[in-house]
Amino acid sequence: MVMEQERLIFHIDVNSAFLSWESVYRLKQNPSALDLRTIPSAVGGDASKRHGIVLAKSAPAKKYGIVTAEPLAQALKKCPHLVIVPSRFELYIENSNNLIKLLEEYTPDIEKFSIDEAFLDMTSTIHLFGSPRETADHIRERIEKELGFTVNIGIAPNKLLAKMASDFQKPNKTHTLYLHEIKEKLWPLPIRDLFFVGGAAQKKLHSIGIRTIGQLAAADLSILKLHLGEKYAILIHQYANGIDDSPVEERTPVNKGYGNSITLSHDVSDYNTACQVLLSLAETVGARLRADHVLCSSVCVELKDWQFQVQSHQTGLSSPTDSTSVIYQEACRLLKEAWSGIPLRLLGLRAGKIDDSSFTQISLFDTEKTRKQQNLEKAVDFIRNKYGTDIIKRASFLQQNAPVDHAAGKHKHLWKNGDQEEWRNQ
Repeated sequence: MVMEQERLIFHIDVNSAFLSWESVYRLKQNPSALDLRTIPSAVGGDASKRHGIVLAKSAPAKKYGIVTAEPLAQALKKCPHLVIVPSRFELYIENSNNLIKLLEEYTPDIEKFSIDEAFLDMTSTIHLFGSPRETADHIRERIEKELGFTVNIGIAPNKLLAKMASDFQKPNKTHTLYLHEIKEKLWPLPIRDLFFVGGAAQKKLHSIGIRTIGQLAAADLSILKLHLGEKYAILIHQYANGIDDSPVEERTPVNKGYGNSITLSHDVSDYNTACQVLLSLAETVGARLRADHVLCSSVCVELKDWQFQVQSHQTGLSSPTDSTSVIYQEACRLLKEAWSGIPLRLLGLRAGKIDDSSFTQISLFDTEKTRKQQNLEKAVDFIRNKYGTDIIKRASFLQQNAPVDHAAGKHKHLWKNGDQEEWRNQ
């Protein structure tokens, strides 16, 4: 009888990715340049105007209490001599692609989890390279020598534990988290450190006396369900016990369209309120387009009124886009053209004619303002993916009478498995 081989998963996580990649670029241009990683520095917006947020910070900047996603003005109060450099997403994508190309030499089973993270299923190829730790260390050394930046690597029998392991001590470290190590390495950690346990869930768990991952692992599941809901309770209880059978898989094929809709709690009868609903929908549709690195060439608005009559209105775009702002503006125009003002109970927004080509025609009307808007939206995506959708909201959604949440029908993408939901904001 042949025993089934235990899975072996690596999680690769670039240390301070945006800042590291900016540093590597600058040092290539001028080998005598100051390495941003060795001084208090951050990737952000316009330092002269004190606009923007911190996208990434150096280890020395972290010692001043500077955190990712805080306003630059606030960061400068903590550290007046903080060096701030603008973001360059084309550069980040190039470095990310170079990383994946190197990792492909070790296994064909790779999942690019985000721009600076990847999972490797080494189960079938580890015998070609040596022991797991030796192989991981060799990968780290190659990345530093050939690409110029450092990574952490987590080694485990599943994706959840591998990701948890890579978050242990940084930078440039290899950590293991095998099943027999869970009690020692995982269970003593605070509950907030568990993947997908957000601030709201932390408060609920604290209220019932659960403060460590080990306490969550030993908790009565029926009690957890009462406080957290059935699906989420089961999920994080399994995670606390190191259970995760999600596969390492390639990005899913490009969708034919990206859409979202919402049934409103109260019928909407004024244009401005309806536009705010469309803005919420555009937030999620645009983010999904950018996450899949695709563009749309058409926008469609769908309306269902209080009498359940349905209509839609569609338009083509002069050039393909993934911009939330462009999609929103077109949606509002379509709404104005198609809507008679009859009370609406449902609004929907779809982006169609999807293009996944690596090359797109540059619009003659692209401006510096357009490029800044694109970089801003990418920055917001990055922060939300790292710290939760609710970490950044438009001011219009902070009002108590906002008709919908700022990102209606939030994008679901846990392990790219359609049956599971993103729980970061629980």
